[in-house]
Amino acid sequence: MSSVISFTSVSRWFGDVIALNDISLNIEGGITGLLGPNGAGKSTFINLVTGRLKPSKGRVTILGENPLHNYKLTRFYGFVPEQDAYYERLTGLEFMTYMARLHGFDKRGATRLSMELLERHGLINHQNKPVAAYSKGMRQRIKLAQALIHDPEVIFLDEPLNGMDPVGRAETIDLIKTLGKQGKTVIVSSHILFEVEAMTQQIVLINNGRILAEGQVDEIRGLIDEYPHNVIIYSDRLRELATVFVNLPDVVDMHIKEDQGFLKVQSREPENFYHTIVKIAVEDGFNITRIESPDDNLQSVFKYLVK
Repeated sequence: MSSVISFTSVSRWFGDVIALNDISLNIEGGITGLLGPNGAGKSTFINLVTGRLKPSKGRVTILGENPLHNYKLTRFYGFVPEQDAYYERLTGLEFMTYMARLHGFDKRGATRLSMELLERHGLINHQNKPVAAYSKGMRQRIKLAQALIHDPEVIFLDEPLNGMDPVGRAETIDLIKTLGKQGKTVIVSSHILFEVEAMTQQIVLINNGRILAEGQVDEIRGLIDEYPHNVIIYSDRLRELATVFVNLPDVVDMHIKEDQGFLKVQSREPENFYHTIVKIAVEDGFNITRIESPDDNLQSVFKYLVK
């Protein structure tokens, strides 16, 4: 079977600007986070796979078919664009009903589905309000609702959490995770790394039109092993710890923060260093109250890979 989404040596340029540069990628089911800073090429990626743009070079397929001018494929995917695009004089219910009718539902079925989705997305009390009067967060919610109205197999979400309040973000993250558990293929484009990490462990890192890395978060973290890893150690014997660590061959830098009660160490071999910390605490009786690492997250992985 072919992949749900496939890019084969795909490039897309606009005049002298290269938006995507020789991308080859296969995406199967589940949730995949498409991560990168603004201008990295994420929206171009989504516009290519939904048939809104034609590759300048290479081949794109979704569900085994070329999406360009392939309107029958719209029955199988839903799309939440980053930009707003509404018939703003319509009420929330009218907008949702209209979108359902475009997917072939009769009037009664369209109204029923629209009410269900407005309820699910916390908009039922605003169903008779014009979309033009919706807040940014409400607009994001109704964009997501319309993308799901025909129960698509594949869902593209371009910055879906932008403008949402904390409660809305948490609810939307839970909804996206539920879609993944239901067997949907979900592509979430974002520049907010910790939000995507809350949804999925499967990520694609993109910058300047190129894929920097792809795979599970833990696998991608392994790519930064060549860089010094920061470890913060809390103890009441910071200077004695520093004396021990300074002789370790993998330690490249240290800073004592006595006013904050911790020692910051940079190690070339973080796994070995963690074992050393435990050994010292047990054998030498050091009172180490907490160990943490600012580098043990997706933000640092992206920073190192961009370098």
